[in-house]
Amino acid sequence: MASNMGKKILVWFRNDLRLHDNEMLVEAVSKADEILPVYVFDPRHFEKTQYHTYKTGVTRTKFLIESVASLQQSLQAMGGNLLVLQGNPEEVLPALVVKYDIAEVYHHREVASEETAVSLRLEDALWKQKVNLKHFIGHTLYNKEDLPFPIKDIPDVFTQFKKKTERDAVVKPCFPTPVAINFVSLEDSGTIPEIGSLLQDSTATMLKIDTAFKGGEKEALAHLHEYLHAGEGIVLANATLKKHEIVSKLSAWLALGCLSPREVYWKMKDAEANYGVRPYFHQIVLGLLWRDYYRFMFKKYGNTFFKPQGFKKDGEPLALENTSALQHWKNGQTGQPLVDACMQELNTIGYINQVARQLVATYLVKELEVNWVLGAAYFEEQLIDYAPASNWGNWAAVAGVGNDQKLANNFDFEKLAKILDPKGVFAQVVRA
Repeated sequence: MASNMGKKILVWFRNDLRLHDNEMLVEAVSKADEILPVYVFDPRHFEKTQYHTYKTGVTRTKFLIESVASLQQSLQAMGGNLLVLQGNPEEVLPALVVKYDIAEVYHHREVASEETAVSLRLEDALWKQKVNLKHFIGHTLYNKEDLPFPIKDIPDVFTQFKKKTERDAVVKPCFPTPVAINFVSLEDSGTIPEIGSLLQDSTATMLKIDTAFKGGEKEALAHLHEYLHAGEGIVLANATLKKHEIVSKLSAWLALGCLSPREVYWKMKDAEANYGVRPYFHQIVLGLLWRDYYRFMFKKYGNTFFKPQGFKKDGEPLALENTSALQHWKNGQTGQPLVDACMQELNTIGYINQVARQLVATYLVKELEVNWVLGAAYFEEQLIDYAPASNWGNWAAVAGVGNDQKLANNFDFEKLAKILDPKGVFAQVVRA
């Protein structure tokens, strides 16, 4: 039955937990008389995997809950709310379409297979209801249509991708943050779940959490501002590694979309105008380009990155068993001081820097000869900034089965150890 209340659009938030630079939200506000913002905690994101891990560990679960709560508070401040539910989105959302007489559903497109499959199943369910699922892209610095090549022709070699993109593509301006929104009225906006209700084995792991990361758009924007305007003083909280190192830590907020890559880019350009180019600014852009590259590679190659043989056509597959070598690596008890220090830090705060990630991955794959997918899956559980494309793409590269074979020789354990800890200070501190 058609409603007399005008057009209602359901805005399904996923890894885009922000109001700034959000095309999906901007368009929904302009096209609808009322919008219904929804977040769905999908129980499949917290299940045990075939790799002896959980899909989401306790540190990232905490960060996710904080990020959803922050978005809800922002919407409440505008006179509305975020409807928070638990279940499979492809079942939950079509029921909401009926309940609230929704005309259209908006969401951001993802690139990894599980997320894409959920979108397709939802699209099928909505099609039966004669309701359109509109896809948006908003996770990358460069939109795919702005690249100087179609997806199928994107160079596999990162340096070529970087060179051509920086030369020929343009970073678009950010979308404005909505100043007023008309919301569908809700009797009950649902409840944001506790960590313990999402995770099965949360009690023991909760004791290990010691992270300075706090989720949410407000935290993300505040941290970005502080980093750009007082960057000399910012170091990674709790890290014993390279106390002098300036670490942006932006990746966790980027992964959940609390922060837009374009917002980071343009705010950095503003800071450059004020202070000149600081030496660490180019690292920000490099990090954003690597994120884009792996997302576009996933778009180009689909599931290949998840396969143990990756892009190699031959090779004996290594077993997926939970060996003592794997367990010692996870616990930071290999006897290799630098590896153990990095793994203990990962387990405590959910973050280690890129060189540390490459070091512990190289050790697992090349020294312990453990199947790389077991390491990638453990990172998926532990990393607070986990993003499928970056994580699995980087691990495949370390294992020598990635799509850019020029990277295959970059991962030498001794070389990485010297870069990470030239004086052996980090390992000594942790052992003490």
